[in-house]
Amino acid sequence: MRPIEEYEKKIGYTFQNKQLLETALTHSSYANEHKCGSYERLEFLGDSVLGFVTAEYLFTHYSDLPEGQLTKTRAALVCEKSLCGFSKSLEAGTFLRLSHGEMHSGGRERASILADVFESTTAAIYLDSGDLGQAKAFILRFVAPAAKTRGSKAFKDYKTTLQEIIQQNPEERLEYVLTGESGPDHQKHFTVEVHLNSNVIGKGGGRSKKEAEQQAAREALELMGY
Repeated sequence: MRPIEEYEKKIGYTFQNKQLLETALTHSSYANEHKCGSYERLEFLGDSVLGFVTAEYLFTHYSDLPEGQLTKTRAALVCEKSLCGFSKSLEAGTFLRLSHGEMHSGGRERASILADVFESTTAAIYLDSGDLGQAKAFILRFVAPAAKTRGSKAFKDYKTTLQEIIQQNPEERLEYVLTGESGPDHQKHFTVEVHLNSNVIGKGGGRSKKEAEQQAAREALELMGY
């Protein structure tokens, strides 16, 4: 576990209340062992701050996008995969306070934990500064480039696209079928097939059913030439 002063340099903000930052970096497993606070409440607040700042940025800078696309784009920017990537660029995992068990089971690299810590860090900056501006500056360091460089393909909703194509023929019926589920609770893997009138037209896998369904729809679209 590295000194929090190094983390302050990486996030570009120096805390007046160091305890607040320590809490933002404390996993519940460590908190339970040492009878101290964890980042869970901060994560709750950070999620809202992150969602608002991202929504405001997209509304202001992407005035041509309709409401539906704005919603999808925001969801993609603040999803677990994105937030995990942001945290990895900060090497946040190396600053976490984890129990020995969590540490040895790969907690420092776990996507869900790293995503949570980005949210808790956001909330800690917001509370310590007493100013949304500081939290906003921190968030937009990551969100603005991601929105600009990833382009519309990164936010592609394959299920919606496939559904729109199939709906052109009302008699066609589309269905997603869960075909497999494996792995421990913290590292599940799901496999899904997408059926068109009982015929398999795509298969996909992912760490959630939704992700597996998106990948199945993506394969179906590729096979259909889209």
